Amino acid sequence: MLMPRFGVPFSPGFVDLEAVFGRRAPKILEIGFGMGETTARIASEHPENDYLGVEVHTPGVGALLRRVEELALTNVRIIQHDAVEVVSRMLSPGCLAGVHIFFPDPWPKKRHHKRRLVQPDFAALLASRLAPGGYLHAATDWQEYAEHILATLSTVSGLENPHAGFAERPASRPETKFELRGRSLGHGTWDILFRRSGH
Repeated sequence: MLMPRFGVPFSPGFVDLEAVFGRRAPKILEIGFGMGETTARIASEHPENDYLGVEVHTPGVGALLRRVEELALTNVRIIQHDAVEVVSRMLSPGCLAGVHIFFPDPWPKKRHHKRRLVQPDFAALLASRLAPGGYLHAATDWQEYAEHILATLSTVSGLENPHAGFAERPASRPETKFELRGRSLGHGTWDILFRRSGH
């Protein structure tokens, strides 16, 4: 069982992330990591950072746990719980160096838009958990959702967009198989990258 080694149980009180990872290092939150390929790759390429993955789906959690073991990663921990509850109840203000939201469910039907993860209240909550200079990086292959995310983050106090609109894909975000397949079909990908103001 890998979850006792790499999992963090949900608790309604703020957690000490340095105690969870056993060291002082920048902490990056990854929301909705899917099957975990990107999370594992980023964590293996950036051993200087610690990555906290939040995902509700058990197959994805199991897949990332297997990758963590295969790659002998020590800088990944997983919380299997609702992301909004995790961020609001477990993560203290200013504790994160970054947040990744890569290819969240676009809920394309208009009546389902309220189910989308990136909403004004949650965006403001994420901003409050970032340390000054920390970043929030979202990516999607749905242009309409990309425009929604960009517009939503633009209204959040304390977040600044250092780019004129969308960002170029940073080298730190690996291209996924899903993304490459989409590109071969002529689909675009949009990266949105904001920073928390302050130093």
